Amino acid sequence: MTLGEMMTPSPTVARPDDAVHQVARMMRDEDVGSIPIVEADRLVGIITDRDIAVKVVAAGLDPRQTLVGDVMSPDPVTGSPQMSEHQALALMGREQIRRLPIVEGGRLVGIVSLGDFALEASEGEQQEEVGSVLEEISEPAAATTWTREGA
Repeated sequence: MTLGEMMTPSPTVARPDDAVHQVARMMRDEDVGSIPIVEADRLVGIITDRDIAVKVVAAGLDPRQTLVGDVMSPDPVTGSPQMSEHQALALMGREQIRRLPIVEGGRLVGIVSLGDFALEASEGEQQEEVGSVLEEISEPAAATTWTREGA
């Protein structure tokens, strides 16, 4: 199966100049953990619930005043609609990501999550592959520190 066959098409998106609290509400309303960030239909970043918790709440920033563009992850890893499940799982494991925006010609066309693969997994090999990727993603990455410019 290709990502084009299993992706969630036309996901809810935000813009870099949206306030973080608006995006948090989108996440709540859509029951999702990430929102792709676009400018003129072009993917420019992604913001996750973890970004909001760590970069905004834990840093003591006001989510009504903080802009998405200031805390999003720019230039996210992406997949294509033609990519196979196995290719995508390998990429997600290597990059330690749980969500993969799908782009075609630079434009966002969908998104898949590790949970989508788990739902599609049949008995045996694919279940093991999904489990292996989850282990890889859950491995601690090198420690990074995020600071707000001027702080």
